[in-house]
Amino acid sequence: MENFCDRLGAVLQGRLVAIENESEYLNSAVLVPLIRQEGRLHVLFEVRSAMLNRQPGEICFPGGRIEPQDETALAAAIRETTEELGISKNQIQFIGALNYVVAPFGVILHPFAAYLQEGISLRPSDAEVAEVFTVPLEWLLNTEPQEAHMEIATRPLEGFPLHLLPEDYPENWKGRKSYPVLFYQYQKYVIWGLTARVLYSFLAFCRQVKGM
Repeated sequence: MENFCDRLGAVLQGRLVAIENESEYLNSAVLVPLIRQEGRLHVLFEVRSAMLNRQPGEICFPGGRIEPQDETALAAAIRETTEELGISKNQIQFIGALNYVVAPFGVILHPFAAYLQEGISLRPSDAEVAEVFTVPLEWLLNTEPQEAHMEIATRPLEGFPLHLLPEDYPENWKGRKSYPVLFYQYQKYVIWGLTARVLYSFLAFCRQVKGM
């Protein structure tokens, strides 16, 4: 028994801990781009193209799915940003990694802060980007988001072995938990969902800097 436990310990302690069911999540990476305009720092956002199958017309940061050829999440975020904004890698200055966001609806998001070269010329991809706009960083730092809540619910699908579960297990939708959804409204734009969650975290780090 001790020999088995020793060998099991050698296996477990000699590896990096990973997310067991990571393949069930959409792994994506985004940049939170700072850009200087008229002498002030702004945060850049995209409006997703209406031609996209997923979340058309919504506001997001540049980024997308982490592909097998991407060496790191940061590499994916930079690759997607160059493709979506029509810029080169050397026009992006990496600042640092932000906290991961794990969404209750099956997305793991890896965000990174970056600075776009001053005077940069953007050539957004028509296939992915309907519009690009910026919001002054100072305005965002002085704005509290509106907060609402959504509920996550589950239900067994056809073929689910309900006979293996307690008799009172519900066959229809069962509420599980609620989670907060943030909203920033700037002019005609509404920044919400995962983008607002990443933005909220990013602004917290910015406030730390301003408080130094």
